[in-house]
Amino acid sequence: MSGFGGDLLAAVCGGGVASRSHSLLHVAEIPARGGEPVGWPDWVHPDLLGALAGRGIAAPWSHQVEAADLAHAGRDVVISTGTASGKSLAYQLPVLDALARDPRGRALYLSPTKALGHDQLRSIAELAGQTPTLADIVATSYDGDTSPEIRRFARERSRWLFSNPDMVHLSL
Repeated sequence: MSGFGGDLLAAVCGGGVASRSHSLLHVAEIPARGGEPVGWPDWVHPDLLGALAGRGIAAPWSHQVEAADLAHAGRDVVISTGTASGKSLAYQLPVLDALARDPRGRALYLSPTKALGHDQLRSIAELAGQTPTLADIVATSYDGDTSPEIRRFARERSRWLFSNPDMVHLSL
């Protein structure tokens, strides 16, 4: 294995895969593949499709649709791809579709870092602003920097909270 990932793995494993009895037993390097665009799932709300098209997203990648279909069907999903490969859209599609179809629906996004949570919040706020049926979701940050007034507003009115595990623990 060569490159940064291989060097990092070798360092973590103490210089060699077989150097310790409890070390990693198998490593497989899977070469990069090009993305494959596919059609939008039939279940995606038409207003959401219009907003995505307005943002220049003509078609999703196959891995986005596969993950979104599983989540939409109520299945657990783990998606692990490189940075900027479309993981966000894979989870956003089923959540936004559910919020568009159920005006009383609510969502909670838990992020390991405030920076990632705020980045996702900005993306959702922009997309929701371009989607008539989602104009009322009022996506809101709910973290340690959120003022008490905004927290109260978020609890009472926001349909999509962006928070982190520490804040949820503190709040409960």
